[in-house]
Amino acid sequence: MKVPANAGRGPRLILLCGLPGSGKTTLAKRLAHEIPAVRLCPDEWLADLGIDVFDEQARARLERRFSRHAQDLLQLGQSVILEFGFWSRSERNEKRLEVRALGVPVELHYLSAPLDELCRRLDARNGAAERGTVPISREMLEHYTELFEPPSPAELALFDDPFRGETGSG
Repeated sequence: MKVPANAGRGPRLILLCGLPGSGKTTLAKRLAHEIPAVRLCPDEWLADLGIDVFDEQARARLERRFSRHAQDLLQLGQSVILEFGFWSRSERNEKRLEVRALGVPVELHYLSAPLDELCRRLDARNGAAERGTVPISREMLEHYTELFEPPSPAELALFDDPFRGETGSG
């Protein structure tokens, strides 16, 4: 019988923070397999349910439900990855404090890339039109960069270190 990679370690919440095209889903899929962890991605779920991925009310309801589900899973001993993007410090703080109140460590993986690289990745992703991917234009991305609050080194220090042996934590 194969021993899970996180044997002997308790559950943890992993928050993936970054703009579209920064690599959140790629990292989430890898970590979900390595740790193992349950990966919750609103874009994929909205697409699978036939809901417009730009429906902000539906997205907010789904993310609230995912947050409650993540807490249930963590209390059952299962690590969880949330692919919400976590564009604001207030969102990141809220999740950190909620889950720390359960006695569970919280990691923040911040992924970034220059605007031109994000656009290149998004162009390739838009062309592939895979399930759960959201078509994002350069204009949309430029607007998103104005809304995004990158975590500072001081904020990153508030979160727990990744499991040893993990790489590419951004």
